Amino acid sequence: MTLFVNNLTNIDASIWSPTHGLCGASWHVDVELDGELGEDGMLFDFGEVKPWIKSRLDASLDHTLLVPTQAPGVDISECSEGLQMTAELPYTFDVRAPRQGFTLLPWSEISAERLGNHLSQELSKRPPPRVDAIRVRLREETPEGAIYTYSHGLKHHSGNCQRIAHGHRSHLRIWRGGQRDVELETYWAEQLNNGYLIDSEDLVEGREGDEILKIRYRAAQGQFQLKMPGNRCHVLNAPTTVEHIAAWLANRIARDTDDTILVQAFEGIDKGALAERRAAP
Repeated sequence: MTLFVNNLTNIDASIWSPTHGLCGASWHVDVELDGELGEDGMLFDFGEVKPWIKSRLDASLDHTLLVPTQAPGVDISECSEGLQMTAELPYTFDVRAPRQGFTLLPWSEISAERLGNHLSQELSKRPPPRVDAIRVRLREETPEGAIYTYSHGLKHHSGNCQRIAHGHRSHLRIWRGGQRDVELETYWAEQLNNGYLIDSEDLVEGREGDEILKIRYRAAQGQFQLKMPGNRCHVLNAPTTVEHIAAWLANRIARDTDDTILVQAFEGIDKGALAERRAAP
């Protein structure tokens, strides 16, 4: 017998790509489970197995940097923070963080299909009672307008959002003067895509527009540090929460267009913030 749970949970992470560099990612998680029926006529109780799977996914690759250790130019070493990951392609990149901030995978490139197979194997090693095998599928949200990916870290966050290189794949919606503006959405999604968002308070070397930027902060899980090209970064004068991202975008766009702007910024799938800025009188 096979049972399924579609959209059991979501996963947000960042991926290192030898082609695109640092990319945010968000997936729906669909699961199938094989097993034998019990005397109660059920394979398992959904209310028990769903949190069992979710807790293990949360403790594995969710909110980590997924690193294909066999990709060209990638190097992993130990450091005082925990682990250091450096890369040369498609640009120079250096991140240092506690070990739990990384998911190291012995591949040359990362794909959702391969990650799903990996999670299926890991979860099936010690399944819940009466479950023989578990299959996981990671599924991207269907685009309904502009979508972009970004990475960031939130040092004040008490959970795993404090990790310096985790990210999201997010919709972006913008209204100008009360009317949806698809051109503005497309433009800003392209500007932000595969970028890294920085709180100016965390900058220790360089400033916006410089060739290389370096940030460092200490959070509850430990010391974090990241260095990457400035043309991939956007600096906010605030923590890079989705609330501040929406407000930052609304301010920038209202200033440039001299019109009333409403921004709906998403943080991954089905959650986010709204911010409105009115044109100056």
